[in-house]
Amino acid sequence: MSGQRILFVQTQAENAGAQEVSRLLGEHLTNRGHTVRHLFFYKKSEDFSAPPDTIIVRQTRPSKWRFFSFLGELYKAIRDFKPDCVFCFQHFGNVIGAPVARLAGCPFIVANQVTAPSLINPVVALLDKGLGMAGIYDRVTVNSNFLLDTYGRYPIRYVSRLDFIPQGFETKDCAMDIASAREELGLPNGVPLLGVSARLNPAKQIDKVLAILATQPEWHFAIAGQGPDFTRLQNEAAKLEITNRVHFLGEFAPSQIGEFLACLDVFTFPSAAESFGLAAIEAAQAGVPVVANDLPVLQEVLQANGKPCALFVDVMDPEAFASAIATVLNKPKVAQTLRDRSGDLKERYSLKAMVDAYEALATGKDPAADKHQVMAVS
Repeated sequence: MSGQRILFVQTQAENAGAQEVSRLLGEHLTNRGHTVRHLFFYKKSEDFSAPPDTIIVRQTRPSKWRFFSFLGELYKAIRDFKPDCVFCFQHFGNVIGAPVARLAGCPFIVANQVTAPSLINPVVALLDKGLGMAGIYDRVTVNSNFLLDTYGRYPIRYVSRLDFIPQGFETKDCAMDIASAREELGLPNGVPLLGVSARLNPAKQIDKVLAILATQPEWHFAIAGQGPDFTRLQNEAAKLEITNRVHFLGEFAPSQIGEFLACLDVFTFPSAAESFGLAAIEAAQAGVPVVANDLPVLQEVLQANGKPCALFVDVMDPEAFASAIATVLNKPKVAQTLRDRSGDLKERYSLKAMVDAYEALATGKDPAADKHQVMAVS
């Protein structure tokens, strides 16, 4: 089989979940003999760990006054690469990248739905539906039954293009013990340490954990990530008088996440909306007990062999969420049970299976994943 020319298109260059997926796919498809390029509309983070052969069209987010010149640059970048297949990620990556790629002559375009539907502007969602029905997308991937059910309610001309490909991931293990990892990152030893790895935006609801921290004077909280909510979270920590127990560590490269996870006693995941929840899955598989918001999609993905791999609690009930964290901290058997169950997540979300499915799409075959597969939820 001759290698394909494959282009991954995304909105912003930063170290976040969708970018991690395309990075992994690009790395493994390159190893299989394909020519891979990554294209980002603009640079979101100075700490972005760019994969090999990456193009960033603009260094800052295109303004509305320069949007058409940006589209011209995007068109030229796609046309010059002459891809056999384009994989678009994120809602703006789909609705902007796919039409431009079609105009640039790309013969096969895949839209990847990786954003929680409730976070997508209704106008953008309507445009996405129209592009799928019109055939601008040849295929549309989803990575959870939650999303399959959501997009499965669309008209048949859209639904017929759906492929369910469970998301694979790379393990984030670390050889250091907890004390060494904390010393390396400048975090305190001998204290209960909660943590989260996320893009800092209001939908992640990290302020809910800050409020809980204010009621638990012994607990500390480490935050890995950057984003528009950073200043507000800093101000909230100051208002609650907990700045000495909240540790903003900035953005981590994918290769460093394991070191961060090795520091934690509990991984908290209070997000209001998710399409998959990769950060929580990485934490659970790395052996960090997870306490997550009680979202249906998280209950679906954070389970293995029909058993939950996390404690699920409505974060809008702060006393219950704090109680769940305390349970993990104070009951070693509960924490160990979650660790034991989470060891099977790597098999459930096989990286090889995901790469196989995307390679099948890129080469014109049916992906190995069964689009009608239903995951059992405990």
